[in-house]
Amino acid sequence: MFLLIAEAALVYSALQDVFPEGSFGSGLVEQFTHHPWHGLRFWDLIQPFFMFIVGVAMPFSLNRRLAEVGGEGKVTRHILKRCFLLFLFGMGLHCVYSQTLVFELWNVLTQLSATILITYFLIKLPARIQLTVSIGLLVLTEILYRLYHPASPFVMGENFGSYTDMILMGKINGGGWVAVNFIPTAAHTIWGAMCGNLLLSDKSIQTKIKTMVLAGTIGLILGYGLDLSGITPIIKRISTSSFAFASGGWAILTLAFFYWMVDVKKVQSWTFAFLVVGMNSIFIYLFAEILGHAWLFGFLKIFSFGFLEPLGIPEPLLLLLTALLTLGGMWYLCYFLYKKKIFFKI
Repeated sequence: MFLLIAEAALVYSALQDVFPEGSFGSGLVEQFTHHPWHGLRFWDLIQPFFMFIVGVAMPFSLNRRLAEVGGEGKVTRHILKRCFLLFLFGMGLHCVYSQTLVFELWNVLTQLSATILITYFLIKLPARIQLTVSIGLLVLTEILYRLYHPASPFVMGENFGSYTDMILMGKINGGGWVAVNFIPTAAHTIWGAMCGNLLLSDKSIQTKIKTMVLAGTIGLILGYGLDLSGITPIIKRISTSSFAFASGGWAILTLAFFYWMVDVKKVQSWTFAFLVVGMNSIFIYLFAEILGHAWLFGFLKIFSFGFLEPLGIPEPLLLLLTALLTLGGMWYLCYFLYKKKIFFKI
């Protein structure tokens, strides 16, 4: 979430203007942009990590809610309400982006509303059933894309996802994103819930870490193997099965690493800056998308440029400074809410 609000603060776009094209710095900043189609960059992992970590948190939050309210019926109604609100927030953001009323289903929140619901109805089932369903969703994705266009199933704008978008919304996303991504990416949330259940289990620390490392490694082998063999390319924008496996593998390995470092080795002091953001994650995401670059950046630019431009500081550096101030402002908002114990929940 911290990385997402940094994007909304225009930090990465400002860095692109600072480093000369073709330089090491430029190549590094490129990793904070989505790959145009076939390939995998660091930024392509952010959405799957988000889906995954929500799944990890679900067993913890559901157990706590069951203890507080009692009765699965109340919890189910809460989940249905939460998913509905996430769906509305996602659609609302598209209206903000377009500055008019639109019906578009590409936002991460609309996707998340579906993956949470799917995971919730699987979360009490045995791990083997959860895994089978998650793999089945990826197989279903493969079948749907290949049946629609057997010769070239993964062409931008001419695939099964784009076909369903024309049916649902009457339009195709210019960047190649598709609404049916919720089917394969539900695997990320399911795998997250499986890891959450593993962390809550009475298994030894060593067993938990070894299980996650093994699962993550298998995910990487399957994902990159499908891509390198030419069977299914890694494409984030339509969440191909190879992408789901590869990004899921990275997510599980990352969780294993931070579980070892933070929970086992107790290296925790550095986490505070990110903790205050995570405590109000949906709120700050909506704030950043609606007011971050649209208002706060412009407001701070008045003063950063007004005071520093006369000193002869180059415009790219001023834009970067303004972006960092914007990020700092949004972080401080999270810190203020954290100190006041104000947490927005849905």
